[in-house]
Amino acid sequence: MQNYNDIDLLFIRILTRDDVTAYKKLFFDFFAPLCLFAKRYVEQKEVCEDIVQGVFFQLWKNRHQITITTSARNFLVTSVRNACIDWVRRRELETAYQEKQFVSGVSNEEDTTILYAVSELEEHLNMALAKLPENVRHTFEMNRFDGKTYLVIAEECGISVKTVEAHISRALKLLRSELKDFLPLLLLFLEP
Repeated sequence: MQNYNDIDLLFIRILTRDDVTAYKKLFFDFFAPLCLFAKRYVEQKEVCEDIVQGVFFQLWKNRHQITITTSARNFLVTSVRNACIDWVRRRELETAYQEKQFVSGVSNEEDTTILYAVSELEEHLNMALAKLPENVRHTFEMNRFDGKTYLVIAEECGISVKTVEAHISRALKLLRSELKDFLPLLLLFLEP
């Protein structure tokens, strides 16, 4: 079993030196355990593997923008958890859309276009959220996706309400910039 300090050293080598060898070692050491962890959220083995591969891909792709505020292990686990939750949400959206189409018996091109736009927005939203520091992303998700108030978030995270406000403001600023092409749809998701 890997020592936590070894994992952190691998991350440092990846993030600061673009060390491909360290990246491969991290991938081969943690791919299988992270897939097992993903099974807590997603039953299909192939989907779990795709999700974990996606996390590793995003790690390498965004390695120069990543800021780790906890341990590297926690970063990996949280990234996989968030990716699984995103996949489940997307699946629920698709299922609800298909059920609506089945009930209404309508299969018109406009509905398909809207679903495509929402799916594309969600993909861009997830990429934008991945650029945020972990604590800012977590605070934003607790508020916007879990419906928690600033006070509840502050108590759960052990931070001040002002810090929660600052995190939400920072997240919204980035999202407005990154998702400006989706502003009409984005307003539906970002309204408190």
